[in-house]
Amino acid sequence: MATPAVLRADDLWAGYPGASVLRGVTLEVRGGDAPVGVVGPSGAGKTTLVRALQGRLRPSRGSVTFDGRPVHRLPRRENKAFKAAVRFTSQDSLTVTDPRLTVARSLGVALGEARKAGRSHGTSMNDLLETVGLAPHFAARRLVTLSGGEKQRVALASAIATRPEILVLDEPLTAVDPQARADLARRLATVLGELGTAVVLVSHDLELVERTCPQVHVLAEGTFVATGRLGELLTAAEQHPTVRELAQAAPLAVQRFR
Repeated sequence: MATPAVLRADDLWAGYPGASVLRGVTLEVRGGDAPVGVVGPSGAGKTTLVRALQGRLRPSRGSVTFDGRPVHRLPRRENKAFKAAVRFTSQDSLTVTDPRLTVARSLGVALGEARKAGRSHGTSMNDLLETVGLAPHFAARRLVTLSGGEKQRVALASAIATRPEILVLDEPLTAVDPQARADLARRLATVLGELGTAVVLVSHDLELVERTCPQVHVLAEGTFVATGRLGELLTAAEQHPTVRELAQAAPLAVQRFR
């Protein structure tokens, strides 16, 4: 049995010249792990964490490694393996450069990548569309004609098609109708669980994170200030000030957790 991929941030300090945004973050994700969430207020460092995990931002202290190797300076072959095993999807992942490109073609490319990497699976194109809540007729649609929410769904379907071991989602459903997010979260959790794909969900949407992730880290002041089930964290008698602020900003979510 193959050893699962491991993406790890160890005592991670990172930011920009003159400013450390992250201060000592430690996070480990292995292929097959249960989904883990990262929440926090604006400016807490969520996007900086994703950029560091992706290797786009070099740590000033500590490290981010993929199978023990620093992600920001992987050799070409290992970088290719990293990009196949760990996929990153953000709120604006789907960039359309060809106005003629269809949803079917986009998903076909992703399925082709999976086959070449030895990661093919039995999920058909229609299955992928159904997973993200799109009808089969969307396959013929050109990407430029899609709404923002529909593009985000196609980006998720493309990521699933490649069957990564780890999927990092950075605010993946911001343009999707809030009423549809719960159903979409259930569909994604089922399919990704069947594929054995671990998920890191970085989002300000507390209900989406709570529905998807059995464990959540609260990021504040550059580090994780609380870890556990989100509902328990938000309703605990003793709270970190940032957790209390999150709870106060989302009273309907907190009411659901009680």
